[in-house]
Formats: sequence, C-alpha cells, structure tokens
Amino acid sequence: VGLITHRSGQFLHRASTFTSMSTVQQCVSESIHVPATPADVFALLSDPSQRHRFDGSGMVQSSRGNSTTVELGSKFGMNMKLGPIPYRMNNTVVEFEPNKLIAWAHVGGHRWRYEIEPDGDGTLVTESFDWSTAKVPKFLELMNYPSRNRQAIVNTLQRLRDMFNDQSNV
Repeated sequence: VGLITHRSGQFLHRASTFTSMSTVQQCVSESIHVPATPADVFALLSDPSQRHRFDGSGMVQSSRGNSTTVELGSKFGMNMKLGPIPYRMNNTVVEFEPNKLIAWAHVGGHRWRYEIEPDGDGTLVTESFDWSTAKVPKFLELMNYPSRNRQAIVNTLQRLRDMFNDQSNV
C-alpha cells in the first residue's frame, strides 16, 4: 500500500488485513487534509442531521428525529436510498472521543469510523469502513462492499474538504 502526500490534496491510502489475538481484522481507510480545526470537523461529523451534506455514496438522504449531537451509545436514524429504493437505517455510536474519534454501527455490525487529528494548519481526517465486526463479513466481501465503499469514502472526504474550503457552506 503506497502513501501519497495529503497536503497536496491527495489521499493517504490504508488497507489492512492483519492478525491480532487470533482475529483477522478487515478495514479499508482513506485520509485527507481538511482546512479546519479538529473541533470544527468533529462538530460536523458527529451531527447526524448534517451527514447528507457530505455523503459521497449518494445513499444518505436525511436524518430521522432531532439528533444533532451524539455520544457513546447514542442511537440515530437515517433515511437512505439504494438506487430507486428508499429504506431506513438505525445506527448506534460505538466509538466516541470528542474531537478525535466517532464510529457507528447498524444491524449488519460493520462500522463506519472517522479519526481526526491535528495536521499543521488543519486536520487529518481518516474515514474507515471496518467489516471486522460484521455479522456476515464474507457476504460483504462477496458483494464487493470493501472496494465499493472505498470509492464512497474518497468521494465523502473530498466533499468534506470542499465544504471547509468554502466556509460559507459550513
């Protein structure tokens, strides 16, 4: 896996399949430099009502309910769409550290994670699709979700960066 400098707007590519305590972990990640403080980035990432604004998969339509802030154990719902088919997804925040980390999981068990760290004049944001916790990880692999989700992650991170490049959108 090669690294490309993130300061030029390129991505750091991270893919891992490794063994830890006799468990194989599967995760695809991408990172990008965002011209904003970790607190500002975290505020946007941890607000379910804002998710549709930077989602790069094209699936997130809107949030359900009034959740604008979450913490460990919080539950929030999203209105989704796969092609022409609308559906609902309920999520639970499973990892949370203010201004540093947020991850959620849904009924399938796999996780979407954002790691945030100071990076010069901005923030390094890493988004991960982690299917090591999935209830049926082989199904996700057979359906090519890791590869498809990698492209959605790239699109999401670019949209996130672009939102902060144009401060009037944040």
